[in-house]
Amino acid sequence: MPDTPAATPRARVRVPLRFHDGYGVDAELVTFHGLTDGQEHVAVVLGDPAPGAVPLVRLHSECLTGDVFGSARCDCGPQLREAVERIAGRGGVLLYLRQEGRGIGLYNKLDAYALQDQGLDTYEANAALGLPEDARDYTAAAQMLAALGIGELDLLSNNPDKAEQLRTLGVTVRDRIPTGVFTTPHNVRYLRAKVLQTRHTLPLTELGVG
Repeated sequence: MPDTPAATPRARVRVPLRFHDGYGVDAELVTFHGLTDGQEHVAVVLGDPAPGAVPLVRLHSECLTGDVFGSARCDCGPQLREAVERIAGRGGVLLYLRQEGRGIGLYNKLDAYALQDQGLDTYEANAALGLPEDARDYTAAAQMLAALGIGELDLLSNNPDKAEQLRTLGVTVRDRIPTGVFTTPHNVRYLRAKVLQTRHTLPLTELGVG
């Protein structure tokens, strides 16, 4: 990894995961020493990959509103649920990254929601607050992967920036695999903005656009 100090595993603990729809799977949660941003990111190790197989990995940014409270204004909760099952079925890791609101924090994200209610899209709202459209940096994610011995992976993501950053950080991304399309009446504008502004691989026809 270019000029980045190594991180090391801090602790490993087995945790049974149970979701509201009844799906359950056992996971190993791994914490780390030495992450460059000082945040408490967690690796969720799932499944049992075949010997020599390339693991399936998702970089999932924390979303309190979507992951915990089931907010319909984004697709984060459904993506998290889908990712856990898909990774468990093949073998790999979900990196749960403490990057609320694309890195701007919970309070700023809710401030941006208020501006979205006035007609701005998710990126315009961040800009109106004087904040970056996307403040996320994946250096810590690359450190976590290296500490887990993962140098090559298939990335479960609609976001090309995640793959590009990981490659720049020395991780081999063999393939980028899109997630499902999880629309609600409340998040279609949000998903459409992600496609048009940051090239997310979501088909606009499935969003009722175009």
